[in-house]
Amino acid sequence: MTMMNQKVSTIMNPSPEITNPKKNLRDLSHEMLASGMQQLPVVDDEGNLVGILTTYDMWRQYEDKTTVDGLTVGDVMNTHIIKIGTDDKIGTAAELFADGRFKTIPVVSESNELKGTITAFDIIKKVFNSEYNTAILYKDEFAE
Repeated sequence: MTMMNQKVSTIMNPSPEITNPKKNLRDLSHEMLASGMQQLPVVDDEGNLVGILTTYDMWRQYEDKTTVDGLTVGDVMNTHIIKIGTDDKIGTAAELFADGRFKTIPVVSESNELKGTITAFDIIKKVFNSEYNTAILYKDEFAE
């Protein structure tokens, strides 16, 4: 089986950082800034994916409002989500990333429960590690 026909679940991050729609936006923006996170899946109390919050969403909110006091993640998250299933192929994810609009794609079950995330970097690592035993430039292996 070629690499692009393997399931997304073989390379996804099964324990991504997440947030809740009730979380205070200002508090979360400080956490994201401190950690360098750019996108976070938004998951409800039952574990279902309900949105995604990006630094762009927050920037747009800060630009449009004189204050963000009292706003929650749910007030500004994007609910038009590109997502894929655990059984979808790595090639499907690669095609979505080739579009250039996405950095992280949530991976969900058939019932919309968040199971993980996949990034373009996950695919690049998989391709690199299939070709090379060790890193070329830095002389150490990339972690799986």
